[in-house]
Amino acid sequence: MPSEISAESLSLLKVGDIARRTGKTVRAIHLYEELGLLNPAVRSKGGFRMYRGDGVKRIEWIQKLQDMGFSLTEIKVFLRVWEESATAPKAMATVREIFTDKLRETRETIARLTRLAEELSESLAFLEGCRSCDQGQHQRECGGCGRSDHEVPLLVDGIAKR
Repeated sequence: MPSEISAESLSLLKVGDIARRTGKTVRAIHLYEELGLLNPAVRSKGGFRMYRGDGVKRIEWIQKLQDMGFSLTEIKVFLRVWEESATAPKAMATVREIFTDKLRETRETIARLTRLAEELSESLAFLEGCRSCDQGQHQRECGGCGRSDHEVPLLVDGIAKR
């Protein structure tokens, strides 16, 4: 349990201050503490959680890992594996392995999203030609009206197929 100090210490931040600096909610910071991802340096005499300035960096690190797709549970496991590493080289090897896997996953996600963006662009280009349909045409004719000289993209063609 953190020791008690005076709240006047200039090098420490209250939970609200650290929340403002990081853009996180107080509840999120408390959750990080509950999960063991962040620890207050001390508690003030009034019972306030007090964090060192490096707590801001820890929260930014947590956010960066979340941006990479890690859940809070995965971050907790990441830290546990790190802490249980017997030596620095083993710890760094584990971090390299985790980051290598995440980089591969990220590149696969980028490739998948790039393909999806291309499909959406093709579908939108195709749909631009649909603006010339007669007002009396039924939606079942969409994609098969023969007005386009291009193949109907799956994102459009799949709408009418059941």
